[in-house]
Amino acid sequence: MAWGNPANIITTNLDSGTDSPASARANLKSALDELSAVISGRNTADGVAGLDASSKISATQLPDEINSSAATDLTLDPTTGKVKLEEILNLKPQTTAQLNARTDKATGDVAYCSDGGADSAGVGCIAVYDGADWRSIQLGNTL
Repeated sequence: MAWGNPANIITTNLDSGTDSPASARANLKSALDELSAVISGRNTADGVAGLDASSKISATQLPDEINSSAATDLTLDPTTGKVKLEEILNLKPQTTAQLNARTDKATGDVAYCSDGGADSAGVGCIAVYDGADWRSIQLGNTL
């Protein structure tokens, strides 16, 4: 069932004390159908994700990918000031040329550089942008 559509709620026969109850019946029925769609749209496609007993969205309702709107960074801003990942963080590999060509670099950016830059002999490294340049952090010994 699709989420409710406010365009289907018509108040023409409901906005005056002199309106005919018989004429208002179809408008009321449409409005109740839309209310039913909203109630039934919880945890469904084209609906809304409901909250569990702990006021959390259950994992089954979360998307596998979150995309921000055009030309806008996706920001996570927890009140604790800390983002906790419980497993592995995977950074999309980029070459030195790709990192240097970015126009959105900001101090503190972290990336995985697949070719490692000049001081790592073409081996991958972690790169941190210091406000002027990407700085490489060389990878250590094999685990």
